[in-house]
Amino acid sequence: MSTTKSGRSLRPQTRAVRGGLTRSQHGETSEALYLTSGFAYPDAASAERRFKNEEPGYIYSRFSNPTVAAFEERLTLLEDAPEGVECRGTASGLAAVAAAFLGTLSAGDHVLSSRALFGGCRYIVEELLPRLGIASTLIDGAELKTWEAAIRPNTKAFFLETPSNPALEIFDVKAIADLAHAHGAVLVIDNVFASPIFQKPFTLGADIVVYSATKHIDGQGRCLGGVILGSEKYINETLQPFIRHTGPSLSPMNAWILLKGLETLDLRIAKQCESSLKIAQALQGHAKLAQVSYPTLESFPQYELAKKQMSGGGTMLSFSLAGGKAAAFRFLNALELVLISNNLGDSKSLVTHPATTTHQRLTVEQRAKQGIDEGLIRFSVGLEHADDLIDDLLNALKAV
Repeated sequence: MSTTKSGRSLRPQTRAVRGGLTRSQHGETSEALYLTSGFAYPDAASAERRFKNEEPGYIYSRFSNPTVAAFEERLTLLEDAPEGVECRGTASGLAAVAAAFLGTLSAGDHVLSSRALFGGCRYIVEELLPRLGIASTLIDGAELKTWEAAIRPNTKAFFLETPSNPALEIFDVKAIADLAHAHGAVLVIDNVFASPIFQKPFTLGADIVVYSATKHIDGQGRCLGGVILGSEKYINETLQPFIRHTGPSLSPMNAWILLKGLETLDLRIAKQCESSLKIAQALQGHAKLAQVSYPTLESFPQYELAKKQMSGGGTMLSFSLAGGKAAAFRFLNALELVLISNNLGDSKSLVTHPATTTHQRLTVEQRAKQGIDEGLIRFSVGLEHADDLIDDLLNALKAV
């Protein structure tokens, strides 16, 4: 639902509550949860028509499910995507990234990617794809000329995270999209840090957008899920056959939980964003911190670009302790309120040490190229009062 019966357009916050709601004969106000693996047909001819895609209807929950479909429709409405964009849910965020590539590319193709990636995404691009005959090149994506110089005749896809995990590097989506399209490639964006609230990749030229719905969309640490959005042609002709026959499907139970998460997404991350900036400002200039990074902090190197393509700085910030790993561990162990966890986008504030967790498999040199030093801390700001979080952080810094 993007408009009322009388034709009035609905705002994103309303779509997040009311979109994708198809009531059963019982007239429920909350979405029905269809915990079923299969579906029965009225007759044999109907089953035949559904398998031939000649008749609408459900076949098997690995292919599609009413609860999952409701989640997919609602997220598409929230994304403010252009007409013709559709969505498919997956079992996790990494399942979404893998399906976006494996369902699109073939042996002999080439992927051009920023090296500033989450560890699992980097594994897919740097190790998994080449094993299947799909070449990849990782670059410093901050400069457009670096992308241009690395393009090959067989480059079929560009990939990036913006803001990146964990150093919050920002990339010029519009300029990179234009470059990709000029060379016949598609741009795939992992938009998880910005969320569908603070950044609209399709309006900037992206072709495929992926999310770990585990993060802000659920946002309460309850379940796994992933999302892939793209054109109707791409979703139905390219991605859907891959999902159908390989099975990285989103469960109906998790889809129902994610539907509930979408209803409060805007409220939650607006508050988390407000707290994030306040915390970044409180930490900035602290004697024991080498740097504090947050996209809408005026000292942030890419502040102007962040303001241009994002409507808010997001819920994530990072800071680096001057004393390296030993100082970082003393800080982490001194926290009383903030939890040590590698998840993010949760209602509870979470903190992790990327060099020994999410990016531990990379070499020291590889981490350095991503802006990850031994003192770097990634902080996911929750819904606690900002002043309580600031008190906890400053108190922990005294232990360093």
